[in-house]
Amino acid sequence: MKTIVLGVIGSDCHAVGNKILNHALTEAGYNVINIGVLSPQEDFINAAVETNADAILVSSLYGHGEIDCRGLREKCDEAGLKGIKLYVGGNIVVGKQNWEDVYNRFIQMGFDRVYPPGTSTEIAVRDLREDLGE
Repeated sequence: MKTIVLGVIGSDCHAVGNKILNHALTEAGYNVINIGVLSPQEDFINAAVETNADAILVSSLYGHGEIDCRGLREKCDEAGLKGIKLYVGGNIVVGKQNWEDVYNRFIQMGFDRVYPPGTSTEIAVRDLREDLGE
């Protein structure tokens, strides 16, 4: 069984999407380590190291995801998590911005998958299965 670390990054306390993702991933057969809301990067990394996770799913709804996610790939690499799949989704930037630009910025930050607001859980599960070779 593949292990996924799930959480809401930074000073964000939006819990509903986190609960929906937790349920969908568990139903899809994943071992979900849900670190909850208001989670700094270090919590994601520590949970992934401790559980030998296959992927980290970061959500953010309050708009500051871009700031909160900066440097996460490098910190993962330093912690021995080179190559771990990094996903991010939600309202990850402030204001209305061109999605292609937002997507490209997060890809350049080292994320494997970047989802706009309103993406269905089925898409995340499908991508996980594909990325983790299931």
